[in-house]
Amino acid sequence: MKSFLTAVTCSVLLVSFPETIFAQADQTAGRVSPKELTIPAAPVFDLMGVTSSQINRTSDIKDFKVDWSFKSWKLNPNLAIQSQPLWELLYNRKDLSKYQAASGFMRKLSSLDVSIGSVQDENSDRRIGFATKINLYKQRDPLMAKELYGGISEKYQAEKEELIKQIKELQQKLDTTADVLSKPSLRSQIKTTEEQLMTINSRRNEEINSRAKIFVSEHWNASSLDVSYGRVYSYKTDSAGSLKGLRLNRNTGWGAWLNGNLGIGRKFLLSGLFRSSWYEEELEFRVRNNVTGEENTQKAVADNTLLTMGMNLRYGGSIYTFFVEFLYEKKGLKTPMEALGQVFKAGEDFEVVGSSVKWDVVHPNTISFGGDWRLSRSVILNYGMRCVFNANWKFTTFTPIATISCMMR
Repeated sequence: MKSFLTAVTCSVLLVSFPETIFAQADQTAGRVSPKELTIPAAPVFDLMGVTSSQINRTSDIKDFKVDWSFKSWKLNPNLAIQSQPLWELLYNRKDLSKYQAASGFMRKLSSLDVSIGSVQDENSDRRIGFATKINLYKQRDPLMAKELYGGISEKYQAEKEELIKQIKELQQKLDTTADVLSKPSLRSQIKTTEEQLMTINSRRNEEINSRAKIFVSEHWNASSLDVSYGRVYSYKTDSAGSLKGLRLNRNTGWGAWLNGNLGIGRKFLLSGLFRSSWYEEELEFRVRNNVTGEENTQKAVADNTLLTMGMNLRYGGSIYTFFVEFLYEKKGLKTPMEALGQVFKAGEDFEVVGSSVKWDVVHPNTISFGGDWRLSRSVILNYGMRCVFNANWKFTTFTPIATISCMMR
């Protein structure tokens, strides 16, 4: 009885106030559009080097995003969060007219995004960082593709008005007819027409998503250029995870980089990276007393830089790609002794034991291969194998890495 009364009440409201009810349904349906051509890694993970590909694709995300990075099967909280505050404040509306009417400068400014993240590295150090990124050039902006949705709103608005009109006419016939045998047929027609009306929003969104899928498929490898800047801190930790002290090496420092894409045909995407990092390098060494022959250990901190550059070639489409990349890294100071000579003087009766001056070794050559799989509009899985070689191309390490990125729609 309760279900019957609920159904009757809904039918009465539908017939009495159809325009109001479906106007509200349109408002709650929200805007559906292809906001990004792909789902890129968070810039802070890019700076930390914990992504499956160290030379990542560029893209302009328009929703909050969360990234997870896995170098092992341990469930470490390797997490990054990314968002675009200016887009959220100024342009994130159901109606895109404000964004589409904005100047080119303001649209670029709205692409400014901020990401913060934390990972636990192979030495059990806790790394915490942040990064900002802004788009300088974008060959294709999905939100500016006005022709993509041309006629959709008008088409479904006209259909809605026609269905509402039909419901009113059928209901009037049902209320006024004296033919008892025709009433079941009229009720059936009303129910069928109501069901068509109730599915307008879902059918409209399906058509929009279908067009969006075609757009992304055609332009997944559109050219673009981003500039980024970030800061990472690396802390020593104890068994409980408490932060015990700051590491002074390449894992703690500032970084600025350019990351660009160039589409080649319909199946290939060439990506490039140039990054410069600035950090303090802690040197531990021994000093010998030339008079007594005694040696003691000392420490010094020198400013250093790290240049990173490389190329990545991808093959595939909007759903999945495969890549191979080469990354080269070089310290600004060639040797530990050169770094020490800038910050430490031994004195007349003392000398530095040269063989004792050491720092974290940077292996310059890295070759990676892998791919990604876009599981849905909002989720992408990235995977890769990283092979590191020293200056003489001797194989040193092999690391599998997987990341998952999820748009919080």
